[in-house]
Amino acid sequence: MTLKTAQSPMMMQWSHCKKKAKDALLLFRLGDFYEAFYDDAQRLSEAVDVTLTQRQGIPMSGVPAHAAEGYIEKLVEKGY
Repeated sequence: MTLKTAQSPMMMQWSHCKKKAKDALLLFRLGDFYEAFYDDAQRLSEAVDVTLTQRQGIPMSGVPAHAAEGYIEKLVEKGY
């Protein structure tokens, strides 16, 4: 995972949470979606077949909050 040196407050919060989560796939609530960033975005994209994109050079993927339970069930079934 490569972190940019100048992080937004939101990405600083994500980084703090990710340090606690360690190797767990971290889903971070942003509005109507649960988002994953960096390596977690790639893992989420592959595991549940969602689009991998990027914003400001940061890989990201996400699932709608209203449907998160179904995606989380799939992740748990796959060992996440």
